Amino acid sequence: MTTLLDHLLTRIAQDGPLKVNDYMATCLLHPQLGYYTTRDPLGQAGDFTTAPEISQMFGELVGLSLAQSWLDQGAPARFTLAELGPGRGTLMADLMRATRGVPGFHAAADLVLVEASPPLRAEQQARLEAYDPTWLDNAAALPEGAPLFLVANEFFDALPIRQFLRDGEGWSERRITATDGRLHPAQAGAAPEPALAHRLEDTRDGDLVELCPAASAIAATIGTRIAEQGGAALILDYGDWRSQGDTLQALQGHAYADPYESPGAADLTAHVDFEEIARAAAPACHSLLTTQGVFLERLGITPRAQALSAGLSDAALSDHIAAHRRLTHPQEMGTLFKALALYPEGQQPPPGLDPIPTTKPL
Repeated sequence: MTTLLDHLLTRIAQDGPLKVNDYMATCLLHPQLGYYTTRDPLGQAGDFTTAPEISQMFGELVGLSLAQSWLDQGAPARFTLAELGPGRGTLMADLMRATRGVPGFHAAADLVLVEASPPLRAEQQARLEAYDPTWLDNAAALPEGAPLFLVANEFFDALPIRQFLRDGEGWSERRITATDGRLHPAQAGAAPEPALAHRLEDTRDGDLVELCPAASAIAATIGTRIAEQGGAALILDYGDWRSQGDTLQALQGHAYADPYESPGAADLTAHVDFEEIARAAAPACHSLLTTQGVFLERLGITPRAQALSAGLSDAALSDHIAAHRRLTHPQEMGTLFKALALYPEGQQPPPGLDPIPTTKPL
């Protein structure tokens, strides 16, 4: 039986070393052997757990923030409610449950899910059938002609990245090659890289910088839709304002693994460069980047946690308290994970996030 490693070794032998983004895309989305196309990666039986799977509070608060933004923009009679990479559909199910009391919100929403994984589409169908969702293969196909209210939780971190080492005034791109049947990184020769011209100011020789062309393209699509037609996007992921260093990582069985050891059997992700998303999304406005813990506390996660704890005891109460801590505490997901909003000029970001301060002339 051909494995993904066999496929990659053959491809490298025929075509030469792969760029990191080509390697990631093949590992995650190969039609027959890719990680996302062959399994449900979530939960205890999978390789990782996302915030919506930790507690219903996450999806509820995200949903209420988007619904308030919809109200603040005049409650348009038709809008697209979209999620990128919806996992098992848990976040959207919690979002829809929390917003059913918002007058007119459900009636106005056309639910669209952007999902490449057949196993996960089946999970989403089971949870969201009542809302008659439409599935798309990619964000470029998001419908036009109506405001777009969108959430992307732990979506951008799985998009394929390119990696570059600073070398004088140029950049040496990292490639994936093979020796004695084993995959490993190597470096190409240095060359100018226009997309990194601005990074010559804050890097030195030997520094590694990551680019995510797919993230920039998707952010441009979302930003254009929102700037022209209204709406808002909530992007929650781990990363920071500007990329620095090697952040490519693999998760297998809820533990870190070698990204080159078991292609197709481990999840591959990288930290999100939120600055590049914000730059690409112009002319849409963007909020201040805010830690997930602060974002959720502003939305009222602690009072919600206290309300849900009524009637709980023993293990159920302990699990509930642990979930609240995991989502918000600085030593858990509270600081590493960030929130960024995109929204139209002249509007405010969704609740929980602040606009970029404007400097007034003296």
